[in-house]
Amino acid sequence: MRRLRVALAQINTTVGDLDGNVRLSAEAIERARSLGADLVALPELTITGYPPEDLILRPGFIRDNRAALDELASQVRGILAVVGFVGGGVDGEPARNSAALLWEGGIAYVYNKIVLPNYGVFDERRYFEPGGECPVFDIAGVKAAVNICEDVWQNPGPSEAQCAAGAEVIININGSPYWRGKHETRHEIVSALALRNRAHVLYVNQVGGQDELVFDGGSAVYGPDGEVIAEAARFEEEMLVADLEFDSAVRQNEGEDGEEDSKAVGIAVTLPVSFGAAKGERPALESNRPALLEEEAEVYRALVLGTRDYLAKTGFEKVLIAISGGVDSALTAAIAVDAIGPENVVGVAMPSRYSSEGSVLDAKELADRLGIPMWTLPIEPAHAAFEEMLREQLEGTEPNTAEENVQARIRGVAMMTLSNKFGWLVLTTGNKSEMATGYATLYGDMAGGFAVIKDVPKTLVWRLCEYRNRVGPGAPIPQEVIDKPPSAELKPDQLDEDSLPPYEVLDRIIERYAEQQMSVEEIVKLEGAEAGSSADEETVRRMVRLIDLNEYKRRQAAPGIKITELAFGRDRRLPIASRYRG
Repeated sequence: MRRLRVALAQINTTVGDLDGNVRLSAEAIERARSLGADLVALPELTITGYPPEDLILRPGFIRDNRAALDELASQVRGILAVVGFVGGGVDGEPARNSAALLWEGGIAYVYNKIVLPNYGVFDERRYFEPGGECPVFDIAGVKAAVNICEDVWQNPGPSEAQCAAGAEVIININGSPYWRGKHETRHEIVSALALRNRAHVLYVNQVGGQDELVFDGGSAVYGPDGEVIAEAARFEEEMLVADLEFDSAVRQNEGEDGEEDSKAVGIAVTLPVSFGAAKGERPALESNRPALLEEEAEVYRALVLGTRDYLAKTGFEKVLIAISGGVDSALTAAIAVDAIGPENVVGVAMPSRYSSEGSVLDAKELADRLGIPMWTLPIEPAHAAFEEMLREQLEGTEPNTAEENVQARIRGVAMMTLSNKFGWLVLTTGNKSEMATGYATLYGDMAGGFAVIKDVPKTLVWRLCEYRNRVGPGAPIPQEVIDKPPSAELKPDQLDEDSLPPYEVLDRIIERYAEQQMSVEEIVKLEGAEAGSSADEETVRRMVRLIDLNEYKRRQAAPGIKITELAFGRDRRLPIASRYRG
């Protein structure tokens, strides 16, 4: 019986921090070695951080990335390390998304990613040329192969070619960003890959936030039956270690079908390199199978992690949040407190003549429960001054949202002034439903540096508030905040549903039109088949028109955390000046 101890280093790298990423990687590799692992795999583009975007277009950056890899390689002894970096890219050679096999102080081999994704947030064909070889090598008598992220999503793909050449273990390194439901999709794909090829699959994914993206980890070891042998926790760094056992016979090429798979993606070769022998006695391992997360739990953890890392990686220590007494600012504040602690969060209440007494009291109650200070800045003096300043120009016109939005813009000016004065980042509080339909005020409540919940539909906002109160510690969000009908409170007795359909209807329309890219006709047909609350054709067309018309607003919004499969911004890039209406 042949045995192999494998380690998956689920680490949180930072884009551009080459020295820091090398230190983090060296520590992970040494820890894996101390645990008796024969090999350790680190995530995609470990050296540069993922995704480095247009930094890849700078030759100096690529040279520095290679020097950093060389420095890391010089520290590797007694274990095989698989590390992602940017290969090529200098002296006329195309850049490649690469994995280096580090062994005994040097670089033993470089694998270049073959399947380059170019959809959603991925732009890999902008930066990289695909590789063409998918080799198999020997680790302590076990035939193994390396590939990168999207390489396992293609069937047949590089993994089929490698297994056709005898690979018993596929080592797949990833920078796979999170969205709701993706963990299950990944599991289905990797499990099917392992079962289809009767091979072990090591799936290592990075963890942490990078601008709009959150990486949830979820690294796992799969057996040839497609079942999970060991799995890392999600949304936190972890070293996952597992022992694999293999039959005494070394797997051989499977014949004609495998050869065809091999030809389809590149040249499968067996390297004349053997990476050591299996070690003797090793420390015992504990079982690794974390509990499954419910949807609200995984989304909330993604928002907390994304907020924490955005602040840490951009250098901001404290945040300001405009607290209105509404559910969106309450959720944003709770996330911020869980991300960076109450001592680093300041709430700002800015009541107007239209703010209800209940909203003012709810804002104060929220701040008290979260343990954050709340500064109160009544905006009535500024509101009255603006009315007087604009009186002559607006005289004789009917009041509309222009006058209402003056209040939001006064608040935006106040928040940005405090930010400018103290160097604290303003977290905006608009949700996806508002961003979709334009019900967030440009240069008002959209003013700020990071939009925590901009990809969170309103109906999910309520569920996340209930979740946070349920899991503790404490119940930081007053139930009155959750229960009250949503209102911008920019005029007397105003409610969101005065001009929008119920949020459960609106969010369905947004998901179907913006995320699933359905036509109006398709949405109307589905709405007609819905039991209970549904939207008629006029409502669907009106909401779709609002989504289209407000693209210019979304282009000017602060970046925010992606939690749906197709978020506004990097995922969905539509022209602002467009007359196409479908």
